[in-house]
Amino acid sequence: MGDTGIGASLLRLRKERGWTQQKVADEYNALEGRAAMTGKEIGRYEREARIPVPYTRSHLAQVFVVEVGVLDRAVVSTKRRRGDEDGVEGAGGLAVPDLSERSVVGTVSADASSSAEFARFITQRNADELVVEQLEADVARLARSYVSHPLMELYVDIKRLRDDTFDLLRGRQRPRQTSDLYVSASRLCGLCAHVCLDLGHYDSAATHARTARACAEAAGHEGMLAWVRAVESLIAYWTGLYEQAARLAQAGRQHRAGGSIGARLASLEARSLALAGDKAGAAIALADAERSREGMLGHDDAPGVFAFPAAKQFAYAGTTHLAIGGRGHVQQAIASADTAIRLYRGAEADDQSVGDLFAAHLDLARGHMLLDDLDGTEAMADFVLDAPAERMSASIVRRLVDLGRELGGRQYGGVAQVSRLRERIQHTAVLIDPPAARLPELPT
Repeated sequence: MGDTGIGASLLRLRKERGWTQQKVADEYNALEGRAAMTGKEIGRYEREARIPVPYTRSHLAQVFVVEVGVLDRAVVSTKRRRGDEDGVEGAGGLAVPDLSERSVVGTVSADASSSAEFARFITQRNADELVVEQLEADVARLARSYVSHPLMELYVDIKRLRDDTFDLLRGRQRPRQTSDLYVSASRLCGLCAHVCLDLGHYDSAATHARTARACAEAAGHEGMLAWVRAVESLIAYWTGLYEQAARLAQAGRQHRAGGSIGARLASLEARSLALAGDKAGAAIALADAERSREGMLGHDDAPGVFAFPAAKQFAYAGTTHLAIGGRGHVQQAIASADTAIRLYRGAEADDQSVGDLFAAHLDLARGHMLLDDLDGTEAMADFVLDAPAERMSASIVRRLVDLGRELGGRQYGGVAQVSRLRERIQHTAVLIDPPAARLPELPT
């Protein structure tokens, strides 16, 4: 007779359908509505390195369209094979002792042993205060380095640390440490979302953002919930869904969070509304961003990409003024971009956001172009075009291409200076596209 244990049963059900372990996990997560299961975890169940609890078995039964009793009996078979015959699991997953085969003394002794075993289980933790503290320090280091270092220097570290955090959360720790781990997991998934954003992989960015939001919700962290809405707003913005981007930023502002997140969300809303054609709404949101900055309570609880420094706010304001249009707003855009550049250059090296410096220079280039200052346009564009290709994100490439397209207007026909600049822009865009080709191979 073949193996009737839970591992063999799950393996047989999967093979009958021709599914991979990851496919089973995906079907499970579709029922759960969140990323709760991985293919690696399904593999552990099939090897019987772990036994699925009743809650998990009920979902696996739905995935395979079998009665849950089939999996319950398979678990009993596994436990009997291992010599664990103290009882069988009932519908509620509780062991029911067979009093007819035991003396009362033996039953009480076995029951006390069960309590002792559970006490040992409580003390077996894979994450203590030191582990959590080191993890938070590593996340802070990556978050700060992200804004100023080449993306490929950090990508592998971000992924490895995120996966390590997921593994810690699947283990045992005290409730407070579990909450802290969820916050770190949220931040690391947020960093992964930013990696995908910078590479132009917007669907993948959205997936990481949803997991970041789920982790923030599990931790009850209002600041991270607001920050994730900002990331989701960015994703919508770069996919051309400007009204949706504005709504997501507005939703983020409903969270009660301190630090600079209010200014970030209002700035995102302003930029999105301007591109959506709502100039009045954009102006109001810009004013809200300034008020949020002035009334900011407390400091950001994480540095780097999780903070929204004044320099970045001026960079966003420059883009917004350009989108609103009109000579007055173009002049304000130039002033805002100039201020952003000055503030970044006065900051410490690790806080100088390369992406925002590029964006501000390209806003200046466009502003000078709209004011018929082609020398100014070329000088600002040169700052970006002379930079190493690995420092340019998908959004910067898009801004360059858009600038080149505008310089192709009829009014610039026959202008040698413009032709040379457009050729350089096209050459740079071709060299960098697609940005995903620059990704290192990840360790398995």
